[in-house]
Amino acid sequence: MAQVNAYLTFNGNCEEAFNFYKSVFGGEFPFIGRFGDMPPSEHGKQISEEDKNKIMHVTLPISQETVLMGSDTGGEWASNFNVGNNISLSINTDSKEEADRLFNGLSEGGKVTMPLAETFWGAYFGMWTDKFGINWMVNYDDPAKMQH
Repeated sequence: MAQVNAYLTFNGNCEEAFNFYKSVFGGEFPFIGRFGDMPPSEHGKQISEEDKNKIMHVTLPISQETVLMGSDTGGEWASNFNVGNNISLSINTDSKEEADRLFNGLSEGGKVTMPLAETFWGAYFGMWTDKFGINWMVNYDDPAKMQH
């Protein structure tokens, strides 16, 4: 079974926004990662001092079933940022096969922005915009590969 959550993208003020959401919903961030924490091999170039402290990924559980997720955009991704297209639906799956099935089905006729692949954070992950203009991402966390 898949779980779908909202993924919000910000143009540099993700931390401010998520601190605000936390002040309203309560709770804690189980994970907050910054672009400066990424292995250099993942981005292929030097991250600017300005971008190092920006949020690469943050999660805030807001109910038993729902997690609000987000990140900042930067570099070449920033040119695609528009308020209104900065929300994606994020699907977490129970298996790699389910991730493949959903990715292949939902991206048909759309535009793949990041093909499904193993990531440095230990997940099998991909992103696309479907044929109706909706942004999606799918993530499978293989328990055997998760970093702690």
